[in-house]
Amino acid sequence: MPARWRKLFGTGAILAFMAAYIWAAAIVGDYLPRHWAIQLAYFVVAGTAWAAPLIPLVIWMNRGR
Repeated sequence: MPARWRKLFGTGAILAFMAAYIWAAAIVGDYLPRHWAIQLAYFVVAGTAWAAPLIPLVIWMNRGR
């Protein structure tokens, strides 16, 4: 697959993943207890955990010419 197509497909996949991830994180966040420390811990983890599943996709997008 040419690099241009990989990057186009990867960009679409990243946007779709991020939309679903943000929706899911917000829904789960609504069910948390209303304590500031619990919410802070959850949103710090949820706000950074999105990157880990995307690493293989980004590597694949940038592979080859």
